[in-house]
Order: sequence, then C-alpha cells, then structure tokens
Amino acid sequence: MVIHMTLRDAVEGKEYIIQKIQTDDEELNAFLFSLGCYSGELITVVSHLKRSCIVSIKDARYNIDHQLAEAIRI
Repeated sequence: MVIHMTLRDAVEGKEYIIQKIQTDDEELNAFLFSLGCYSGELITVVSHLKRSCIVSIKDARYNIDHQLAEAIRI
C-alpha cells in the first residue's frame, strides 16, 4: 500500500510530482486543472504560511489554503 503525502507535508523548495487530487468536488477539480494542478504535474512548495502555502506550478505561483493543500497528494 502506497501512502502519499499532502502538500502540507512537503519540504519547501523541493519539487514533487502530483500523484492525485483527493476531492469529490468537481468544481474544485476543474479549478485546480485550470491552474495546471493535476496528476503527473510537477509542483513545488515555495513557502508554508500560517494558514496557507505558496506553491509553484508551471512557472506560476499560487497561494492555496491548508484545506486545499490537504487534497493534493504528492
């Protein structure tokens, strides 16, 4: 059994491959896909903040909250 980490567990500055987006919300899935956040894509946590984290996907940076970061498995 493979257990994937979430973005909240990621080390800042290290590049990861998104393994899975774990949510049943189709609207959220569509939003993440529009950002380039989907299985197989590279993602880097630039920094962890108090209630969110800044990530880099395809040379763009986004601030995502911890609830969303929990749904992104790496």
